[in-house]
Amino acid sequence: MANAKIIAAKQQEVDVIAAKLRESTTTVVADYRGLNVEQVTLLRKQLREAGVEFQVLKNSLVSRAAANIELAELDAILTGPTAVAFSKDVVAPAKIISDFAKKNDALKVKGGVVEGRYVDAAQIKALADLPSREGLLSMLLSVLQAPMRNVALAVKAVAEKNEASA
Repeated sequence: MANAKIIAAKQQEVDVIAAKLRESTTTVVADYRGLNVEQVTLLRKQLREAGVEFQVLKNSLVSRAAANIELAELDAILTGPTAVAFSKDVVAPAKIISDFAKKNDALKVKGGVVEGRYVDAAQIKALADLPSREGLLSMLLSVLQAPMRNVALAVKAVAEKNEASA
């Protein structure tokens, strides 16, 4: 029979993981098998600079935490060595891990949670391919400026036509 202190400690770990899953906007689950220490350190550094918390966790603890917050779908990807990235930023963990995985075949994105909903690896990769916030804002600005630019060009053409006929 397991010691009561050990059970209490594990339950506390499950509660901490559940809180992180609940509080983070995006959680990415990855298989890091095959990465050497230098590569994992580099990945951790990149994630830390973006404000992403990256941990290697036991599948059983993550599974229990997911069950506590009604995310049982997460069980399907909790096999083998599992690293989990928690972030309040929607795109940052997906982008950093996906870019790192492109350069290092050993890192595999398994799936994750975005805004409380389970997403598979393909959806995480699609999220990673989104432009940055600044890129999206510049696209929006160019779309909003297009009609004004067209009106200005039309007014200029009419003015030039009137000058030519006068």
